[in-house]
Amino acid sequence: MSNYKTVFFILGILQIILGVSMIFPIITQFIFEELDSSFISASIITVIFGTLFLLSNIDNDRKLNLQHAFLLTSLSWISVAIFGSLPFIFSDLNLSVTDSFFESMSGITTTGSTIITDLNSAPKAILVWRAILQWLGGIGIIVMAITLMPIMNVGGMQLLKVSSSDASEKILPKTKEITIRIIIIYLVLTFLCAFFYKIFGMKFFDSLTHSMTTIATGGFSNYNDSIGHFNNFKIEITSMIFIILGSIPFIAYIKYLSGKKNIFYTDTQIKSFIKIIFFSILILFLYLTLFNKSFSTVSFRSVSFNVISILTGTGYVTTNFDSWGNFPLIYFLILMFIGGCAGSTTCGIKIFRVQILYLFLKNQLKKIIYPRGIFIIKYDNNNVNEKFMASIISFIYLYIIIFFIIAALLSLSGLDFTTSISGAATSISNVGPGLGDLIGPNGNFSQLPNFSKWVLSLGMILGRLELFAILVLFLPSFWQK
Repeated sequence: MSNYKTVFFILGILQIILGVSMIFPIITQFIFEELDSSFISASIITVIFGTLFLLSNIDNDRKLNLQHAFLLTSLSWISVAIFGSLPFIFSDLNLSVTDSFFESMSGITTTGSTIITDLNSAPKAILVWRAILQWLGGIGIIVMAITLMPIMNVGGMQLLKVSSSDASEKILPKTKEITIRIIIIYLVLTFLCAFFYKIFGMKFFDSLTHSMTTIATGGFSNYNDSIGHFNNFKIEITSMIFIILGSIPFIAYIKYLSGKKNIFYTDTQIKSFIKIIFFSILILFLYLTLFNKSFSTVSFRSVSFNVISILTGTGYVTTNFDSWGNFPLIYFLILMFIGGCAGSTTCGIKIFRVQILYLFLKNQLKKIIYPRGIFIIKYDNNNVNEKFMASIISFIYLYIIIFFIIAALLSLSGLDFTTSISGAATSISNVGPGLGDLIGPNGNFSQLPNFSKWVLSLGMILGRLELFAILVLFLPSFWQK
């Protein structure tokens, strides 16, 4: 076990950070006079376990190899979800262990699905904790994508290694400095979002919690009807802007601040991401106008907000889009799969993989027309080799396979077709709401069988950690020296 001292040492640090962060819900309890022992007990337990992990695994040699990177990535999210569920278990909401773990996993993976039936009357401390879980999950996935994913070569994420630490990028600092700068940028964006939420009409408490779940593209809200509760155009515009800011590669901010001022206009991922947003809004707006006869300023506003929210996996809603008809629902399902940009807080297949798959298919068609031709796939001025291409295709293939497995397991628990399909999509893509009456924009996940909740929790962690980072642990060869 000594080989894994570094892994458990870092896990101990993470648990201590998680336990200490519970001080904010405790302060909230004092402010709103909601005093109970739930967060104090959870904080003490979490810090004790973290301290034991840390002290029992002190080692002067703290190097991480590839095996350690995979193990640390998986155990970090799982352990945080477990200890993050303690406040829900100890609270007055009378949540079961299954429901508490589901809510915690949904938070830390920035999914946004909830089992709390009445958010309007939920304790303020619980609402703060949900926001903190998503905020920590958002910054955690960015740091992991920059530091660990590239060396693990998971699903083409080595692209970020090229983008963030390639020797040719002289303007970029080292990984440690990049991580610190990203955390600062994340904090600045959070406070800016909270500021604009506040001046446009949100209460101070709502502006803080919603800013955390907005930048994290998590989607947890303090109200049953999500952002629709405010019915405020300026708040929705603010939300859309900061969701987009949280959905583009954070390394782009570093490059911009380091002097590459045109990065937001030249980055292939960002350009395609923005194009997909505008194209999707236009398509759905035209559909609703021509076929649903529902043209109005409100409908365009609703289409714009919900397209951005679903594509980025945020999961905020402003209206019941279940009533828009079958075509918009199918389109939203497709957007769930696509997701945002790699190196951001979003999940899904990611824009860059969709782009490279398109280039690959285009290349294959050229080879049919010109059998003797030699065609090279280029992405962001970098050659895409066969190994990289195989990594992309295998990820997408596995993504689809796991999606159908999750959908099949959900149907086995008695759920209808729409709930099973959309539930599988929303979990593996970390979106939040599904489709249909049960888990759609006007529903929640409280009525699902416990088996379904565990299946969905598994889908959340698989999707958040890019599938392979979890599945590789089940290979016997992984544990061999």
